[in-house]
Amino acid sequence: MGTELVRGQNHPLPRTRLEILISAEVPVLAAAALGDERGLVRDAHRIAHAGAPVLPGIEVPRAAAAEHRVFADLNALPGTVHRVTVLLAMPERAGTESRFGATAAPRATVTGADGTEIARFTLTGLDAEAAVVALELYRRQDDWKVRAVGQGYAGGLAALLADLGLPRAREVAEAMGEAGHPAAPQPPPPEAGPTGGPVDQSHPRRHEPPAPAATTGPAGEPPRPVAGDAAGWSMEERLYNQVWGMFEDLTRATAALRSAADFAAARLDRELDAALTDPRARIGGAADAAREAARARHDELVGRAQAAYERDLAQLTAESEVVEPALPSAYARWDYPVWHDHRMPADPPQAVRLGDLHLPESAPLRIPMLVRLPLERGLWVDSGATPGDFGDSVERRRRALEVAVALAARLLAVHPVGEFAVQVVDPAGAGAGPLGTLTRTGTLTGPPAHGAAGVAQTLESLTRRVDLVRMAISGGAAEALPDGFDSARRLLIVNDFPQGFDDRALTRLRFLADEGPAAGVHLLLVADRADAGAYGPLLDPLWRSLMRLTPSPDDHFADPWVGHAWTFEPALPPHGSAVVQQVLSAVSAARIKGK
Repeated sequence: MGTELVRGQNHPLPRTRLEILISAEVPVLAAAALGDERGLVRDAHRIAHAGAPVLPGIEVPRAAAAEHRVFADLNALPGTVHRVTVLLAMPERAGTESRFGATAAPRATVTGADGTEIARFTLTGLDAEAAVVALELYRRQDDWKVRAVGQGYAGGLAALLADLGLPRAREVAEAMGEAGHPAAPQPPPPEAGPTGGPVDQSHPRRHEPPAPAATTGPAGEPPRPVAGDAAGWSMEERLYNQVWGMFEDLTRATAALRSAADFAAARLDRELDAALTDPRARIGGAADAAREAARARHDELVGRAQAAYERDLAQLTAESEVVEPALPSAYARWDYPVWHDHRMPADPPQAVRLGDLHLPESAPLRIPMLVRLPLERGLWVDSGATPGDFGDSVERRRRALEVAVALAARLLAVHPVGEFAVQVVDPAGAGAGPLGTLTRTGTLTGPPAHGAAGVAQTLESLTRRVDLVRMAISGGAAEALPDGFDSARRLLIVNDFPQGFDDRALTRLRFLADEGPAAGVHLLLVADRADAGAYGPLLDPLWRSLMRLTPSPDDHFADPWVGHAWTFEPALPPHGSAVVQQVLSAVSAARIKGK
C-alpha cells in the first residue's frame, strides 16, 4: 500500500514510468499541463487533454469519465519540462451542478507501470470549485517527486489555466471542454514521425542549457545537494531558480505538516465526541479505551508528519549549506567572503537579495529573499512600530535608514560602473549618521537634498527625466535622447517621508512611483505611515504600490503558493563590520578609474 498524502505533502517517486488512477463519483475531465521550473505553462501545446491526449512523455484519456488512467514517462519529457500538473475539471451539463462539492471527493492514486502503488491522495474540502489541481510531478535535483495539491478554482478550468500562466486561458478551456464531452467525436492520435515516435516540435537549433548533476549519495540516501543544479543558462540564473525551488519546497513541506496536524486534531475531536455520546462506551472502561485509542491515532499521524517534515528540512538545510557560499554578490549575505574582494561586474545581475525569510517550524533555516531587477515596484522601509519591537521612535528610524543604505550600497556594487546612481532627499537632515557611509565615499550623485526647496527641486528634476524617457520610448526613438544624457538607473532614497512634502511634491512622488520604474527611476521610502495620517486615504495608492520591508523581523510576507506568513529579516552587515564602507569605497574608486 502506498503513502496516504495530505494536501501540500510531497513524496519521492522511485520510478519514472507511472500511471495515475483517477476515481470520481461523476464523469470528469482529466488533463496534464507541462510547466517550466516555476510551473508556468506558456503554450497551449504544452497541455495534454481530450482533444490532444498524447504529448511526449504524457498520455491522458480522450473523454470525460468517472475513472481515468493518466500515463507518464518522466524520462521521455522534454528537458524544458520541470513540472507536470495533473488537473481535473467538471464538464458543464444542463440540469446538474458543475462543482466538486456536490459529489464525493475524487481520489488520485500514483502507481508504477507494474501496478505497485506509490502514493494516493483524496481531494477533500472542495465546494464551489469546478476545476482542481490534483497532483504535481516535479523535478528536484535530478529526481522526481509527487506533491498532493488539491487547489480548487471556483472560476473553473479557465481560472486554473490562467493561474498556470497560460495566455488566452478562457479560449483554451472552452476548447478543452468541447473536446472532452462524452458525445464529442475524438480526433485521431498525433501523427508519427519518420521513426514511428511522436513528432518533435522543438526548434532544431534550440538546446537545453547545461546543468550539473547531483552527486549520488550512499545507497538508500538522497543525493548530495549541488549548488546550481536548477535549470538556467548561467550559474547565476540556476542559483536564482534553485533558491526559488528551496522556497517552494519549504512552503509545501510546512503546509503538509500543518495540514496533517489540523486533520489529526479534528479527527481526535470527532472521535472523543463520539466516545462521549455513545451510551455503550459508558459501560466499564470502554470510554477510556476509546479515548486512549483516539489519542494514539492522533499521535501516530502527527509523528509521521513530523518525521517527514524533519526529513525534508534536513535535505533543505544541507542544500542551503552548499548554496549560500556559492551565491554571487547580489544574492550573498554581507558576512560572506564574496564581498571581501569585491570587483565591479561587467553586467547587471538579474536579481538582488533584500533579506531572508523563515517560518516558525524551521526558524534556523533562512531562505534568501531575491527580487528581480530592474525593480518593478518601489520599496518602503517601515520605520513605524512593529509587533515585538519596543525600541523608541528615534532608534527605529535609524535602523530603517541603515537598511536603506545597505540596500543602496548593494545595488551600487552589483551594477557595472556608471549604470546605477543614488540620490537622497533628507528634508530635516535627520539621517546624517547612517547616510554618512554614502556621503563620505562620494557614491551619491550629490549631497542629500534638505528642506522643502530641496525636495521640490529633486522631484522636479526626476519627473522631467521620466517624462523625457517616456516620450522617447513611446516615439520609438530611445536613441534620440539628448547628448550627454546620463542613462544610469536612479534610486531615490526619501528619508522621513512625508516631512517637507507639499501637495505638489506628493503628486510628483506618486507619479515617480507609478511611471518611474519603466523609465529607470526607482523609489526607496523610509517612513512611518502614521506620520502621514493627516492625508487620510489620499496616500493609500502609494503605500499599496510599494513593497514593504521592516528593519526588524516581522511576519508580513506571504508566499504565492499557500499563503504562509513568512518572517522577513533585512540584509544587514554584522554589527561593527566595515564591509559596506569597503564596498562603497571600491565603487567610488572604480568610478574615478573609469573617467
